[in-house]
Amino acid sequence: MQVVYERCAGVDVHQRTVVVTVLLTGPEQVEKHTRTFGTMTADLLELSAWLAALGVTHVALESTGVYWWPVYNLLEEGVTLLLVNPRHMKAVPGRKTDVKDSEWLADLLRHGLLRASFVPPQPIRALRELTRYRKRLIQERAQQANRLQKVLEAANIKLATVASDVLGTSAREMVEALIAGETDVAVIAAHARSRMRAKIPQLQRAVTGRLQPHHRFLLRAILTHIDFLHMAVSHVTQEIEQRLLPYEDAVRLLQTIPGIQASAAATIVAEIVVDMARFPSARHLASWAGVCPGNKQSGGKRMAETTTKGSPWLRAMLGEIAWSISHTRDNYLAAQYRRLSKRLGPHKAAVAVAHSVLVMIYYMLRNHTPYTDLGADYFDRVDTARLEQHHVRRLEPLGYTVTLTPSSSS
Repeated sequence: MQVVYERCAGVDVHQRTVVVTVLLTGPEQVEKHTRTFGTMTADLLELSAWLAALGVTHVALESTGVYWWPVYNLLEEGVTLLLVNPRHMKAVPGRKTDVKDSEWLADLLRHGLLRASFVPPQPIRALRELTRYRKRLIQERAQQANRLQKVLEAANIKLATVASDVLGTSAREMVEALIAGETDVAVIAAHARSRMRAKIPQLQRAVTGRLQPHHRFLLRAILTHIDFLHMAVSHVTQEIEQRLLPYEDAVRLLQTIPGIQASAAATIVAEIVVDMARFPSARHLASWAGVCPGNKQSGGKRMAETTTKGSPWLRAMLGEIAWSISHTRDNYLAAQYRRLSKRLGPHKAAVAVAHSVLVMIYYMLRNHTPYTDLGADYFDRVDTARLEQHHVRRLEPLGYTVTLTPSSSS
């Protein structure tokens, strides 16, 4: 088999140690060196120096949770690194040791049989960590809001049945009054503002309950935690905005698509980067993101298959964008969602819209052009015959004879 890389290494990564096998291909034989290093910074610097002394040019390591991060960060400047999906390099069963894993990895790399995973540059990796952390904070804040509602329910206070948001201005002031020990329901309901004042009679009934001292303690603790999370989200968002300055043109382009706001645009930039040359086509990007159907064929027939596994962070954000688009009107994407949801259901329609959005993002970032909407009536314009037949079929069973005559304006 042809040797592609003459001086290469395979790294089997663990939490505390890394096992490294170096293969040096000579004219007549292959020289093999295997060593075990720790994962502390000093140990990894020693590993880097050892690889440089042996003249290693290419290194392959497995993607194992977060343990590959420190190894990648310290080795990426000196050699060409290939981060490999473990599914692509499973060794023969029954011969599983750390040394064997590193040897197998190095041998596959030596013959060019490994496919590198997509690893963005360091500035994008930092931005990606920040956007993912912000997402976790927002999810935790939503969990605390649900916990607040559960405590109110346990105290027989049905505030959530009248107020759509228990953390809104009116509802928050009512909860604060309950914590402070106010028992007059008229005084509590009087904190309602703007449109909520029309619901004061319902609010008086909703805040009548059996609030115990431990309920007040829990409500105060939860509100304090929510305030802390809100402040943390604000601080992280400010840091993200500073790191997005080099990519502000791409962020501005992305926000021309319906349903994409600043936070969504930041997540998209952090997950796929702005350089679309990394993906040969929009189809490759959709497959990497996991918003395209799987490929399963047998006996010449193509069978139904679920969507591929891809980036969970990008896929989740695209899903949020699709659901946001589904609540809009007067644009092409909303028309596509409503057209598909009648036939496929809302969930499959949302995945289809997410796929369309990602394809648009690919071409917009590649060509540096803003989004141009095709119009909510696009599908009617491209298939007028189908629309005419549909309405004729609906009218004929009602006893009408339909004759279509084009108007002079058309």
